[in-house]
Amino acid sequence: MLKQFLNLKLSQKLSPQQIQLMKLIQLPTQAFEARLLEEMNENPALEGGDDQEEIYEKDEFDNNDEYDDYDDNDSIDSGDINIDEYLSNDETPDYKTQANNYSDDDEERESPLSAPVSFHQDLINQLNTFILTDEQRDIAEFLVGSIDDMGYIRRSIQDIVDDMAFTQGIYTDEKTVEKVLNIVHELEPSGVGSRDLQECLLLQLKHKTPTESVALAMNIIQDQFEAFTKKHYDKLILKFSVSREQLKNGIDEIERLNPKPGGAYTGSNKMTEHVVPDFAIKIVDDELELTLNGRNAPELHVSKDYQDMMKTYKDSKDKSNAQKDAVQFIKQKLDSAKWFIDAIKQRQETLYVTMNAIMHFQQEYFLDGDEANLKPMILKDIADMIGLDISTVSRVANSKYVDTPYGTKLIKEFFSEAMTNDQGEEVSTIEIKNILQTVIAEEDKNKPLPDDQLAEILKEKGYPIARRTIAKYREQLDIPVARMRKKM
Repeated sequence: MLKQFLNLKLSQKLSPQQIQLMKLIQLPTQAFEARLLEEMNENPALEGGDDQEEIYEKDEFDNNDEYDDYDDNDSIDSGDINIDEYLSNDETPDYKTQANNYSDDDEERESPLSAPVSFHQDLINQLNTFILTDEQRDIAEFLVGSIDDMGYIRRSIQDIVDDMAFTQGIYTDEKTVEKVLNIVHELEPSGVGSRDLQECLLLQLKHKTPTESVALAMNIIQDQFEAFTKKHYDKLILKFSVSREQLKNGIDEIERLNPKPGGAYTGSNKMTEHVVPDFAIKIVDDELELTLNGRNAPELHVSKDYQDMMKTYKDSKDKSNAQKDAVQFIKQKLDSAKWFIDAIKQRQETLYVTMNAIMHFQQEYFLDGDEANLKPMILKDIADMIGLDISTVSRVANSKYVDTPYGTKLIKEFFSEAMTNDQGEEVSTIEIKNILQTVIAEEDKNKPLPDDQLAEILKEKGYPIARRTIAKYREQLDIPVARMRKKM
């Protein structure tokens, strides 16, 4: 049986331009610069200011957002345009062959640089110090290639045997591979090539100078690994018939080991992430002053050459279908350039207005830097102040940084929910988390405080919070449960 229903649904669809604008707003400064250069490379009708380097290299905080707008009030009839008059023109606009392709450090780039040896290449180089048969070397190099960036081999020996046969034509057995793996385990950093954390720690302990503490540490990892990970120290004392001080020395040996033997090596080859603040807040004569990073306000304008082309085509008498297509292409590039310039200006205004509202909402904090003065603030508070959508405020806050007199801060960290203390006053959850963190830092690590006791302590301090809320805040602060915080 068929039934008919009348269903009214209200939906809102964003235009492609609106979606692109939202994406631009979301980009932090460095990503925005990359997007800007991409657009300039794709659209020759979009040009920068006189100094192209200024677009993506200046780091001053200024608000110089003046640029020339393309005036397209006059409609263009492609049927009245002649393309013959510019066929001899260079198809590459001058600005693409000038300063933006060069910079002061070009000569420096040509200087020879020492390329860092990769983690895996370093392991291969170490194999050259061992006397190996051709078969052993092939297997060893395959095993090294199976080590992940953290220093582990996450595959079973049988899988490795099968993979070598199918992909390398190396036919061997598990016993032979195990022997070669023992050779790989002699490589540095100690613990590399382990199948799991337990084996990794044992390998590192075997390379240590034998002492009573090292021997106890090896016994703990080999025979009581689960009890160790769960910090059942009393059980370990009974199991190995040692004093608490002896157990502490053994645990200290383990805690000095590296659970990710490859991590430190690969991390050293990565570039240190450099945070570029999108805003700067300064205190001038006891007043807050906000500036937008000038790299977000590039000098852009529509290509004069392209506008001249359009004028020439419009005045021309010759007409053809090919000419019409060419003119439509040029007009599309001009329109796209003008839209992009307008979108960047909207992005600038949105960023500035949003951050300005946040600055005034948290004025007390920005004047003295005391986190206790951070007010409860949610996205809706700022959205209501500036008349923008909550999602737009979120895009600004989630990925942007602000340089303050107290350091560079991620903007979203200023947002928090409200909570009522025992005086009936609204306080920020940031303040409560800071107090919770301080209480845990000052606790007796021999007897760490469980969540219910933490709740009681905060209640005494004037913050009546349920145990489950304490657990939530503790997890957000990446603090483990009491048992895992226990120290010898």
